[in-house]
Amino acid sequence: MTSPITTPVDNHRPEPLTIAARRLEDKVILITGASAGIGAASARRFAAEGATVVVGARRTHRLDELVAELTEQGHDALAVSLDVTDEASVAEAVRTAVDRYGRLDGALNNAGLPGSGRAIPDIDAADFDRVMAVNLRGVFLSLKHQIPALLAVGGGSIVNVSSVGGLVGVPNIAEYVASKWGVIGLTKSAALEVAGANVRVNAIAPGSTRTEMFGQWLPSAEAQAEVAAWAPMNQIALPNDMARVALFLLSDESRWTTGTVLAADGGQHVG
Repeated sequence: MTSPITTPVDNHRPEPLTIAARRLEDKVILITGASAGIGAASARRFAAEGATVVVGARRTHRLDELVAELTEQGHDALAVSLDVTDEASVAEAVRTAVDRYGRLDGALNNAGLPGSGRAIPDIDAADFDRVMAVNLRGVFLSLKHQIPALLAVGGGSIVNVSSVGGLVGVPNIAEYVASKWGVIGLTKSAALEVAGANVRVNAIAPGSTRTEMFGQWLPSAEAQAEVAAWAPMNQIALPNDMARVALFLLSDESRWTTGTVLAADGGQHVG
């Protein structure tokens, strides 16, 4: 029996940050790609759950606005200029967090770029390299410098942002899909390397989410409704939906979970 066709839920409006428990109390969490979208939503969610957040991105003016918002609400937040394609920048961001707060307990590796929207024969090699540099090499560099900081305090949790495109094939964004499959491979390998040292490494695989990148890719309401219908739940997620999933994996509620990929795609990967 097929599911009834339903109208996509209007989820343009932001939702309030209700707090069930302070699940990240006293934890210092570094977020890459935090200037907008999932990264910014996660900073707000984690701070509301008791974390000190270190937000990193290249658009530092956006970070300054986010930190001002969080500190006005009574949270502890720090902005760091961060380019995940530059190893020195990644190392400095981790070092700044540790120097400022004395520890690093977790990270959300969220920085990413979209695909070109072209078939493989039409993708420029330079564009392929650019997407891989941010989406895959950036996660590698982040893990490389975050893991030692977590080991130094006896453990912690890292969440890498993959995509439903890291679980299935998607035409015309092969460079993006390849990078996100690679993130899952890095996640599983890293998880095995540090599981015995109380460091957990997991990934989330978002489906279509109302981010700045999504709006640029599909500016029309008609196209967005069509994409919403790709998922059995017939919706486009909010950034905060992804923040909740990352929160679970960063918190002690997932203390027995590592090396997993948690799909948050409205069931898109199931079909």
